[in-house]
Amino acid sequence: MSKMLHKGFAVLCSIMMLSTVLVGCGSKEEAQSKTEDKKESTTVNAEVKTEEAKPAEKATVTLLMDKDFPKEGVDAVIAQMEKDLNIVTELEIIPGGAEGENIRKTRLATGDMTDICFFNTGSLLPTLNPEQNFLDITDEAYMANVDEGFKVTAGVNGKVYGIPASSSMVGGWLYNKKIYEELGLSVPKTWAELMENCEKIKAAGKTAVIGSYKDDWTSQLILLADYYNVQAENPNFAADYTANKAKFATTPVALRGFEKLQEVSKRGFLNKDALATTYDIALKMLAEGSGAHYPMLTFALPTIEASFPDKIQDIGVFAQPGDNPDKNGLTVWMPNAFYINKNSEKLDVVKKWAEYYLSEKGIAAYASAVKPVGPFVIKGAKLPEDSYAGVKDMLPYFDAGKTAPALEFVSAVKGPNLPQITIECGSDLRPAEECAAIYDKDVEKQAKQLGLAGW
Repeated sequence: MSKMLHKGFAVLCSIMMLSTVLVGCGSKEEAQSKTEDKKESTTVNAEVKTEEAKPAEKATVTLLMDKDFPKEGVDAVIAQMEKDLNIVTELEIIPGGAEGENIRKTRLATGDMTDICFFNTGSLLPTLNPEQNFLDITDEAYMANVDEGFKVTAGVNGKVYGIPASSSMVGGWLYNKKIYEELGLSVPKTWAELMENCEKIKAAGKTAVIGSYKDDWTSQLILLADYYNVQAENPNFAADYTANKAKFATTPVALRGFEKLQEVSKRGFLNKDALATTYDIALKMLAEGSGAHYPMLTFALPTIEASFPDKIQDIGVFAQPGDNPDKNGLTVWMPNAFYINKNSEKLDVVKKWAEYYLSEKGIAAYASAVKPVGPFVIKGAKLPEDSYAGVKDMLPYFDAGKTAPALEFVSAVKGPNLPQITIECGSDLRPAEECAAIYDKDVEKQAKQLGLAGW
């Protein structure tokens, strides 16, 4: 999914919310005189008390970031932070991808890392040896309400090292709400209900499920978005899969992802030209209502808004259903993170930077520059009023704790040929069982190259 994730994080620009604890005290008279400038501490809506936290002189911190990550939101936060806290942030921009990863490794090895380092969460994080290089922030007050799924992806061995740099991104089913209204359909909570909806949409003369296999990376979504259902039924799958103790072909709940991918083709729900349809054409079909569903990452929402601004609020999002309505939840692509260099000579200032970034004022500054493409990975956080309708649809899942990080965030095992395999499965060219077995074989080389135990 690296190709897809590259595209996703190139447009991923939204914000995090997190609680901060108001500090400081004074006489009764002083407290009364400052009543309008202070807010009571809450779990999510607390603000940094800028009058008391602002140093007499400016302090400077350095931040290393990828050129591929849109920095409008970050720029807005650090500009406001300078006004409120006298903390100046100097950005250093480096290439993304493998080149950027190598630069980080070199800088860490030579003791030349900036105060704050922007990097991936998930399976790539251990490559930077966070236990040796980054500050353990597990017990910091501002981490109390961070989503547990994010903490897993921003840490190792039970310790957390990163704060979320943006909002989440979800892999699910984008759907046209007007079609659902016209046909009297309800959001499905089981796969069988989704297939019933597709039958009615097909009978109405519309494409039930849009396939855009010309851009091969898009063929993976039904399989990858099914991971919440896998984890709900088999919580140990990621660990067993990484240790070569579990396989897609021999784990029934994991095999279901391939079976679902094949079923939408076998039942005639795909557009007939799915193999020639591109991602951009698929978005057009969804926005204009010739297609009802598009399994996709929610980074697609800003693209739809840019091309079809009058249609964006017609696009909703729901989780890929499993077979149990009581275990219906979203597979989440967690945001990248900011990591604090544990060898920084300005740790006190950098900690204030991190707290402010996730404070109410920091969030407001970020929100003034970007729109989230998924909910914040913060318990109780609220979305901006002008958020996409599809993002608002995701909130109940987050509020209920019915989310799970995508498999690639909790396991380093990912075969390079998955897009080709899912195209064959999604076009009903090979049986689902055979495609799953081929993929199980596909991951072996990578797992051995990574030196994973059990391979």
